[in-house]
Amino acid sequence: MNTPTDGCLNGRVCLVLGAGSLSKGWAIGQAIAIAYARAGAQVMVGDQNLKAAQATVDFIQSQGAHARACEVDVTSEGSVQNAVSQTVSQFGGLHVLHNNVGIGKSGASSNTTAVDWQRISDANLLALHLASQAAIPCMRQAGGGVILCTSSIASQRYVGIPHLAYGVTKAATNQFCKMMAVEYAPDNIRVNALVVGLVDTPRIRNTMMGTYGESEEAMVSRRNGQIPLGKMGDAWDVANASVFLASERARFITGIELVIDGGMSATVRGG
Repeated sequence: MNTPTDGCLNGRVCLVLGAGSLSKGWAIGQAIAIAYARAGAQVMVGDQNLKAAQATVDFIQSQGAHARACEVDVTSEGSVQNAVSQTVSQFGGLHVLHNNVGIGKSGASSNTTAVDWQRISDANLLALHLASQAAIPCMRQAGGGVILCTSSIASQRYVGIPHLAYGVTKAATNQFCKMMAVEYAPDNIRVNALVVGLVDTPRIRNTMMGTYGESEEAMVSRRNGQIPLGKMGDAWDVANASVFLASERARFITGIELVIDGGMSATVRGG
């Protein structure tokens, strides 16, 4: 676990939405929350599964850092506003909001129903709007802030499996960040997207196996083979980039898509 511990987020309060883990192994949101805490921030860990959120908090506290857990449905305006209120009440403010929620339905697009599309769109897009609108008044009061959204390389290219609704809504995520970055720049609020490539997380082993239609070993080998650097990234690669963008080191960076993909988007290898 090679994450920043130099205090670059000292005095910051971060709310990470989607920071639990499905099972054993490091999930992206979980790693982000831990990395923020290790960099000195106080962190509110939000997840639909409160038990998963608390597990992340327990790890952070075992490291001597500060965190609390809250249950949140990112598609519910009231639930998201409550998460922001809990963060401010617990830690005295809010400086960084990280939207790390994303769902999809892989397989033939003809099998994606209207109900599927609405569910995916609400989680991947509506959630960004609800959380940002709840957080922005707190950031204004603090004199500025940072909003980060975890996007995907599927927003920019076909990654080897059909994933229409996910890819389209993640493409919209990138545009959301650009437009918000310009609109809220006068408030000193920076907004950026992290465009994540193929990473090895519990999610791919729990939810993607059926899509690939092969053994876990074969799936991992195929995904590694798509990466010019030779293997998938992991959750800490995303977490380290998040700490940078959340810190003052990135004070002049807003409205960008930071690609974290081991070179995948620079090649046509593997589809």
